[in-house]
Amino acid sequence: MKIRNVNLETVCGITSTFPENEYPEIAFAGKSNVGKSSLINALMNRKALARTSAQPGKTQTVNFYRIDAIADQPSDSGETKKYDLYFVDLPGYGYAKASATSVDQWGKMIERYLHTSKQLKAVFLLIDIRHDPSANDCSMYEWILHNGYSPIIIATKADKINRSQLSKQIKVIRTKLAVESGTIIIPFSAVSKQGRDEIYETIDEVLEDRT
Repeated sequence: MKIRNVNLETVCGITSTFPENEYPEIAFAGKSNVGKSSLINALMNRKALARTSAQPGKTQTVNFYRIDAIADQPSDSGETKKYDLYFVDLPGYGYAKASATSVDQWGKMIERYLHTSKQLKAVFLLIDIRHDPSANDCSMYEWILHNGYSPIIIATKADKINRSQLSKQIKVIRTKLAVESGTIIIPFSAVSKQGRDEIYETIDEVLEDRT
């Protein structure tokens, strides 16, 4: 997949009505400061369209990015396949300094999106590869499953550990989350762009299978 154009089309707060988009949606969830905005920027080939910050809890809205992309390779007929879709950036969870009221509202907002979107095709759950998944990570994984989706795991900040540790840390993530059999886990680095092509390929497969 090659991204041609992107646009932050819709920003939804706690009381907003979510848009009824006509194109498929790919959602990204993860705890605060896991690198979600950096991942989305890397996928969109933009430096700062999704706001990044050293301060956790920056994403407090549901952000819809309109994506115009084409396939890497022509189809068998020689035509270049075109993709129209949305990346949906969900609020970060596990932000310790957020009030209990805010956390509850963000949780309800995410749940409302998962329940009401008619175009949601897949949910990517981001986990920091350097650490064991937290209780919040485990809860979010189970919650996404409960809402009818099998999360695809992205193990972020892969450049922060030695390559020799990758397999071990991925195994830790599988074990701690007790992931379903066949769950995809993709190591990713926003610095080196490791894993970006695999994420593109996974999105391609999701769109082919579920459109």
